[in-house]
Amino acid sequence: MGIVLPVLLGIVIGLVLGGLGGGGAILTVPALVFLVGENAAEATTSSVVIVGLAAITGAVGHIRSGRVDWRLGAGFAAAGIPAAWLGSQLTHQVDEAVLLVGFSVLMVLAAVAMVKQPTCADSPEGCADIRARFHAWVTDRRTDRSPTTAPRPAGTPGDGAVAVLTPTSTAVVSTPWPAVAVVGVLVGFLTGFFGVGGGFVIVPALVLVLGLPMHRAVGTSLVVVALNSATALASRAGTAEFDWSVIVPFALAAMTATLLGRRLADRLPGARLRSGFAALLVAVAAYTALNALL
Repeated sequence: MGIVLPVLLGIVIGLVLGGLGGGGAILTVPALVFLVGENAAEATTSSVVIVGLAAITGAVGHIRSGRVDWRLGAGFAAAGIPAAWLGSQLTHQVDEAVLLVGFSVLMVLAAVAMVKQPTCADSPEGCADIRARFHAWVTDRRTDRSPTTAPRPAGTPGDGAVAVLTPTSTAVVSTPWPAVAVVGVLVGFLTGFFGVGGGFVIVPALVLVLGLPMHRAVGTSLVVVALNSATALASRAGTAEFDWSVIVPFALAAMTATLLGRRLADRLPGARLRSGFAALLVAVAAYTALNALL
C-alpha cells in the first residue's frame, strides 16, 4: 500500500482536530480498520501515536498565543493519566467485534456532543445561565456541608476561583474540581482504550461548565489529549506492534493539517462544521457496527 491513502486520511483528521479541538481523532480508528486494513488492536495503537502527535502540533500554536489554561489542563491530565494507562491495558483483552461496536456507540455520543456543543458567541446569555445554575448547585452543596463557614473573598490565593458571567451580574465561584476529575478520568480511559483524544468531551465541559472561551477550551483540550496519548503510548510500548509505514505519513499529514485547521476555524461557521461532521460520525458509526456484527 502506498502513502497516498494515509496522507489523505491524515489531512482529514488533522483539519477537524485543529479546527474543532476534538472529534476528528475519533475517525482515525475506523479509517485504519476499513480503509487501511489494520485490525482493531493495531488501529487503536496507531491512533494513539497519530492523535498524540497531531494534538502536540495543534497545542504549540495555542500555547504561543496564550490560549491554554494550564491549571485546568493539569487537573484534567492528573485525573486522566492513570485512566489512560488502565484503558491501554484492557483494550487488548476485548474481542475485536465488541471493541468496534463500542467504538460505534462512542461515535454516536461524539456526534451528539458535537451538535449540542455550546456556541457562547451566539448565545452568551444561555451559556451564562447554564453555568450559573451549575455553580449555584455546587455552592449549595458546599453550603450544606459547611453551613458555618463564611465564603472566602474573591481572588484569595489558593481558592481556585474562576469568574463566571451571568446575564445580569458577575460572580466568582470555586472551580468544581470533582467534575474536572470525573471528566478527566473518562477522557483518559477513552484515550487508552479506544485510542481517541476525547476532545469532544473536554471542550464542552470547559466551555459550558467552567466558562472558558471556545479558543482557550480548544487549546487546553489539545494539551490534555497530548498528555493522555503519551501515557497510553508508554503503556503499550512493550507489547504493541507499530506499522510505521502507515503511522508516519498519516501522522505527518495530520500534524500539518492541524495547523491549517486552526486557521480555517477562525474563518468558517463553527456550528455548520460541527453539524456536518456529526452527520459523518453517525454514518461511519452505523457502517462500523454493521461490519462488526455481520
